[in-house]
Amino acid sequence: MTIGDVGRSGRFSGARISDRRVAELIGMARGMIADGNLNDAEIAYLYKWLAATDGAHSDPMIGILVERLDAIFADGRVDEEERADLQDTLMRLTGSDFELGEALKSTSLPLCKPAPRVTIPDRRFCFTGTFTFGTRSACEMAIEDRGGETGGIGKATNYLVIGEYATDAWMHASYGRKIEQAVEWRSAGVPIRIISEQHWRKAL
Repeated sequence: MTIGDVGRSGRFSGARISDRRVAELIGMARGMIADGNLNDAEIAYLYKWLAATDGAHSDPMIGILVERLDAIFADGRVDEEERADLQDTLMRLTGSDFELGEALKSTSLPLCKPAPRVTIPDRRFCFTGTFTFGTRSACEMAIEDRGGETGGIGKATNYLVIGEYATDAWMHASYGRKIEQAVEWRSAGVPIRIISEQHWRKAL
């Protein structure tokens, strides 16, 4: 089975996914990311499984997963950014301390308190984690369209934005490295602000 074998099905219903199906999905996702190589056949199978599972999109985090897969299958191929984004989403889904639909808790992440005023034009943003707004590319485009800059984490970064779906175990997750670096620089006096997706979206 390849990416080209699967089309947009539009068969998701409104019923809530069952606990048994959630457990099955988490087990499947763990198996897919265990070797660190998410291939096209695995992605295609996951998409078909979700299309055949009633209520798969009614849980917020699974809804994010469905949106990612819809975007991938829109052009029938997986680029490396899409693959990395999907891998990150599956890691969030299978986190040991994560519950489906659990949104970011500001007390679990080293966000700036109080939340700073966000200015977009001529400011540099870095994004990490999984976003309800869309892919990281979509988040970056939203900034660039408003006169801001985007890129990797660096001392010139003005804002590090953490995706709304995160876990209390962020230090053990792939996106935690950017956060740790930002915290270290902030502690050393670098004026980098760490903000939540929710706060960033208000600035849009």
